[in-house]
Amino acid sequence: MNIILLGPPGAGKGTQARILMDELGLVQLSTGDMLRAAVAAGSEVGKQAKAVMAAGELVSDEIVIIVVADRLDQPDTKAGVIFDGFPRTAAQAVALDRLLAAKGLILDAVVAMDVDDDLLVDRVSGRFTCAACGEGYHDTHKRPAREGVCDNCGATEFKRRADDNAETVRLRLVAYHADTAPLIGYYSGTGKLKTVDGMADIDNVTQAIRRLLGKD
Repeated sequence: MNIILLGPPGAGKGTQARILMDELGLVQLSTGDMLRAAVAAGSEVGKQAKAVMAAGELVSDEIVIIVVADRLDQPDTKAGVIFDGFPRTAAQAVALDRLLAAKGLILDAVVAMDVDDDLLVDRVSGRFTCAACGEGYHDTHKRPAREGVCDNCGATEFKRRADDNAETVRLRLVAYHADTAPLIGYYSGTGKLKTVDGMADIDNVTQAIRRLLGKD
């Protein structure tokens, strides 16, 4: 099964992707992770991506598609993948369709996580993670059971992303909506778009996604 998770930063795509990975044996494919891996590996496309990023420019769709194609050829993707953060534009969606067709693969579903922008700003600006294991927390909605101690690993160091502040989140939301509106229309036209309430609690979102994928 190959699916796409659509949603703005902080919508919970990463959390749901991890759950689907555990339950269905899928592999999460994040564009950023794949690009960093290609750069670290020193592959030809990785060298191209490194040069572009070093210049402070956006990596071209052509480079991204090559990186995705290479990743799909790896054995661990045979059970299926979750595209997280890709595609970002209609042009990338068309390119992905062509790539999957060329490899004899199909896209089973596109799950759009519908969110309220104001509530999402609060969610993102209040989040922090354990510096040791990456367990996620929130100032209001999910604090450690023991103040200052990670529930998962017992570490006492936490960190926040520098861009997890209200002003930056709102700017990212503007960019997301500008890029994603065409994607919603594109995938709606294919009949593969499915929408869930991304503002519900984690378990309810998971159950909704399971139902949409016929896995409940």
